[in-house]
Amino acid sequence: MEEKVKAFFELNEEESASVSKLTYQPHRVGLDPSFYEDFVLRGIRVDRVEPGFVSCTFKVPPRLTDRSGKLATGAIANLVDEVGGAVVFVEGLPMNVSVDMSISFLSSANLHDELEITGKVLGRKGGYAGTTVLVKNKATGELIAEGRHSLFGKHTSKI
Repeated sequence: MEEKVKAFFELNEEESASVSKLTYQPHRVGLDPSFYEDFVLRGIRVDRVEPGFVSCTFKVPPRLTDRSGKLATGAIANLVDEVGGAVVFVEGLPMNVSVDMSISFLSSANLHDELEITGKVLGRKGGYAGTTVLVKNKATGELIAEGRHSLFGKHTSKI
């Protein structure tokens, strides 16, 4: 079993050559997007924002697909995390942190599929907030994933 896992993670010559060509400039905090923002979040278009609701569109890029050309489950988890966090974000308050996330992977998305991602606040109690995030294929309406995301933000007391 261990050998199969090692073999799965080994890069072939072409993949190894691609990785060795990567260059990345140091991140200038507050001036440039971070590697994470540039790599994972590039391409998300926010379509609608209301209190407790956000709707985005995202076309599946090659950099976020697995070896079979499907949107990687880790990329879906990132989308659930980011959209769930965005729907509870309040300007001027500290960023919330993820406490718990559960995702039901119901289907898959292919390279260049356009996805509709919606996030909604389920409720808030003190510093905790619960959200739900749906990832759908925009053309077919097929549900790709459903995520539930709990976040906590230590906000200053009003007392």
